[in-house]
Amino acid sequence: MGNYTLEEKDGFTVLGIGVELKSDYTDYIGINKEKSDFWQAIQEDGRLNTLKNLATNDYIFAVNEAVNNKMMHYAGVLTKETLPEATRIIQFPKGEYLVVKGEANTSEELSNQLTGIAFDQALLAAEDVAYVGGPNTTVEMGEKDGLVYGEMWIPVVRK
Repeated sequence: MGNYTLEEKDGFTVLGIGVELKSDYTDYIGINKEKSDFWQAIQEDGRLNTLKNLATNDYIFAVNEAVNNKMMHYAGVLTKETLPEATRIIQFPKGEYLVVKGEANTSEELSNQLTGIAFDQALLAAEDVAYVGGPNTTVEMGEKDGLVYGEMWIPVVRK
């Protein structure tokens, strides 16, 4: 399948504000609603703009990570700074990443689309690599022709 690439990335750090997802990990509707509610809340209360003001670029990261047996979801940016309201500094390792590119009408649609393609198709098709955990992220990179575009980055290891 040509819907992904494998790319070498330097390690990077994302400053994130997060929420614990309470839905069962197989409950995609529940998880997506929790994520949507979280993004709406941080946009309305200004926390997302506070994060964006610290960012070294225009990328917005939607990070998923298991922490202490909890399913966590973060809004984050690349920055060397920190914030009192930030809940985590998320370390992404140097190494190989499975990358899925896409575009959609909204940020939420982009994230859901990329996550579905990455986990339901690309990881299954990428026979030489495996996802063994750690943080994964969708990266909103900008807008073009009225569409939001970005990528999903999943750290992988060679089988």
